[in-house]
Amino acid sequence: MNKVFGTSGDRCGWPQAMLFDLDGTLIDSVADIATSVNILLAKESLPPLTVDEVRAMIGNGMAKLVERAFKARGIDLEGDRLTDMTARMMDIYKDHLTEETILLDGAEDMLRAYSVAGIRIAVVTNKPEAFSRRILDHFGLGAIVNCVVGGDTGPARKPAPDMLLHAVAEMDLHASRALMVGDSPADIGAAVAAGMVSVAVRGGYTTVPVEELGADVVIDSLRQLPAAIEKLKEPA
Repeated sequence: MNKVFGTSGDRCGWPQAMLFDLDGTLIDSVADIATSVNILLAKESLPPLTVDEVRAMIGNGMAKLVERAFKARGIDLEGDRLTDMTARMMDIYKDHLTEETILLDGAEDMLRAYSVAGIRIAVVTNKPEAFSRRILDHFGLGAIVNCVVGGDTGPARKPAPDMLLHAVAEMDLHASRALMVGDSPADIGAAVAAGMVSVAVRGGYTTVPVEELGADVVIDSLRQLPAAIEKLKEPA
């Protein structure tokens, strides 16, 4: 089966839904995340990390971020200790969600344009759902997002396909009718596992070259999404 258009090969009306990652795709949140990580480390009398160090640690959820941060300071967290530190990190970060976080170029324009065009919009992120909704509301985008699936919503986190499949099911669609837009191995890996077409945006939070993520198309900016979609609609 063609993963884009189903057995019919019908290119009309595709995509019916667009799924977006949040951090590194729609928003640049690394400054606020780094601030929160360093507050947590300071409480443990540990030296701070640079923003670039934290940027390389983002992905796969809050617990993995905390684990990586402490690992960088020579401390292996696991079990109850990791759970406790993750809870403390979330308590800190909830007060720093939007202090320095900004929308990435084209994010608002693309979401609004595709929403007006009748395409359903989902945000699928390993960030906690409540935090994600607060950030979207802060930027005035909550009302146009049809579905938010966060790392604590329930389904297994990206790069497993479950969150993406949950999102399209919530919107009464099949994966073949949707497009995933992300910036990291977790995003594109989840799309591949879900049998969903994907677009990778350059400049996000990935230590893997974006060309090696396995996306169907790579773009430099969200503003290139319309051209990417038209390219994906072209006959093979």
